[in-house]
Amino acid sequence: MTAPPYGTSVPGNRWDLAPADVPRRTVSVVLAHHEQPAQLERTLAALGRQTRPPDEVVVADDGSREAPVVPPGVRLVRQDDDGFRLAAVRNLGVAASTGELLVLLDADTTPEPDFVARMVALPEALPETLVVGRRRHADLAATGPGEAVERVAPALALPEPAWLRTAYDATRDLLDADETGHRFAIGAVLACSRWWYDELGGFDETFTAYGGEDWELAHRSWTAGGLLAHRADAVAWHDGPDAGARGRSPDAHRSETVAVADRTSAPGTTWRGLWRGPADVVVTCDPGLGATEVLVTLDSLLAALPRAVVRLGAEHRALVGTDPRVVGLEQPVAASARLHLDVRHGLFGDAAAWTALLAGHDGSAATRPVAGGAAELQDLRLLRRAARWRRPDLAPAGPPLGTGLRPWSDDVTLESWLGGWAGG
Repeated sequence: MTAPPYGTSVPGNRWDLAPADVPRRTVSVVLAHHEQPAQLERTLAALGRQTRPPDEVVVADDGSREAPVVPPGVRLVRQDDDGFRLAAVRNLGVAASTGELLVLLDADTTPEPDFVARMVALPEALPETLVVGRRRHADLAATGPGEAVERVAPALALPEPAWLRTAYDATRDLLDADETGHRFAIGAVLACSRWWYDELGGFDETFTAYGGEDWELAHRSWTAGGLLAHRADAVAWHDGPDAGARGRSPDAHRSETVAVADRTSAPGTTWRGLWRGPADVVVTCDPGLGATEVLVTLDSLLAALPRAVVRLGAEHRALVGTDPRVVGLEQPVAASARLHLDVRHGLFGDAAAWTALLAGHDGSAATRPVAGGAAELQDLRLLRRAARWRRPDLAPAGPPLGTGLRPWSDDVTLESWLGGWAGG
């Protein structure tokens, strides 16, 4: 983790509190391209009409049969044609760029004149912000590069995905985003600081089929403590309908869903019961818990949260037995994890009590006591952000969480727990 090079941060996801009149940073626009010469020409022309011209434009070509023609001053980088490698070619383009702020576009997605200015405003002030613009759709095949897209495209408009518009409206353009907000990121209209892109490690190049690489990047950004925003006024026009309207095969949809589920940990995209994918909730048990206390606590917890990862000392691991969800205390908390439950005394209850405990966490506080201090629920993304900025105010303590879980008492036996008369 490196210190932010400029700017500031804000509580929660309050990107609306971004300061104004911040120093201007250099901007690189990276265009991903494959066999789209006409669309590329149109998009490059539109970049020449920006109210805030980018300092640099990089075209990253994913193995087109012929190298695209770019005007003087535009940098071209290429990779071999080895199948669909959008994640890799975006990383290639970013690696060739020099700007402090990045705007990512696809060659077939043509920006309106204010697009760059509006996309970079937030990461220029809040460098942990990932910004998604508004991708609209139109049949632009008959339009030339000299035509102003903001004038010709509305008459040629195609439907926007209704589910996406509904999500942006329901979350006030992601101001009210939670851990599921990564599902509303679109790699074709994305912006962030170069520092944050490097902190995250860029796109996951193991994505080698259409879709999902943008959701996975946004998920990593969120769990690392980043902010997520939608700029509805930053419009770029995609030439053609949305992928969902083009009729993809069921196999392709399933493969994309599996790829995302295996790489994300948040509810809504990861697995619900299968032991696949990274950890979302990590539980650490104090080594001082008694033998029956730890057995009952973990049997209760894992029955309700089967994908939790539990960190135990050596004696407790021997007691619990072989379980792939149990790791040593020396193992660090996974970077993918969103929540950490620090168990200091035993707890037990039914599945509803455990799931309600997690549901009661609203992202407003970094630490909240549970059951009179028997445990503490920690919001890792807020703690990571506070550590990055060395600002404890970004990770405030909150009031106790209400819970139906019962604190441990010595009159509970393993037999009474398993038999069902100890509660739960």
